[in-house]
Amino acid sequence: MNPRPFVSVVIPTRARPALVVCAVTSVLKQTVTDLEVIVVIDGPDQETVRALDAINSPRLKVLALPQQGGGARARNEGVNAAAGEWLAFLDDDDEWLPEKLVQQLTVAKASPAPHPIVACQVVARTARGEFIWPRKPPCEPLSEYLLARDSWRQGEGLLQTSTLLTTRRLLLEVPFEDGLRKHQDWDWLLRAVLVPGAKIEFVPQPLAIWNLEPSQASVSRRHDWQGSLAWIRDRRSLVTRRAYAGFLATQVGSQAARQRQWRAFLPLMAEMLRIGSPKAIDVLLFLGMWVVPPSFRERGKVS
Repeated sequence: MNPRPFVSVVIPTRARPALVVCAVTSVLKQTVTDLEVIVVIDGPDQETVRALDAINSPRLKVLALPQQGGGARARNEGVNAAAGEWLAFLDDDDEWLPEKLVQQLTVAKASPAPHPIVACQVVARTARGEFIWPRKPPCEPLSEYLLARDSWRQGEGLLQTSTLLTTRRLLLEVPFEDGLRKHQDWDWLLRAVLVPGAKIEFVPQPLAIWNLEPSQASVSRRHDWQGSLAWIRDRRSLVTRRAYAGFLATQVGSQAARQRQWRAFLPLMAEMLRIGSPKAIDVLLFLGMWVVPPSFRERGKVS
């Protein structure tokens, strides 16, 4: 009988065999060896099955779902199949540095909270170069840390999915929202921190690589301003008025501007002022999304 692993790592994937192999390899190189890697293939995908079959490791488990259900469902299926006390997530186009799990487990064990949610900094690889994000550690209120900004620069507040480690019990109590196409990590975090005993912990060191190259497009980076607007309206009770305004400015406004949806400009501005409580930087960021060319924004001025 195989011993129970201490950590389970869930990697959802679909139709990106070369990338997911790199992700799995980075987990198998962890200095923590008492782990299992559960790759959840989101729907029929024989090419990915063959690529993973070539990895010779008893710690790798492949769960192929019969139908495509999206990233949230794939993560939940991985959680249900996991055997570890601790559970961590890795997106299929990201990678971990070898000390990632050992550093986070040290912080988790020292936490007074029964359900620590441990994150860390990332090396964000973009077309402009590499950056260390987030630029400031988590703070309260969490919704403002995640959704609002106090500067022009990107990467100020961030708890990225590939950095998260927490207890399997918390994830069973608070699963990812099935069917949600975008903002899955924010959605989960805002609900999870409401559970008694849950607490954000942070390792101020880059332990993961977040690939944001244009060639590696993902659902989270597609422009769907109406979907983002529907999400923040549905989660209004979980965010402060400032966070609501900040999200409209940098997420909804940014996507609508990239699609040149000028009919959305005034209604979004009105909603930001009526329902949200924006600071001057939020209004300036919103205006900047519409008037600053995307090529200039991508150079880091307004993103």
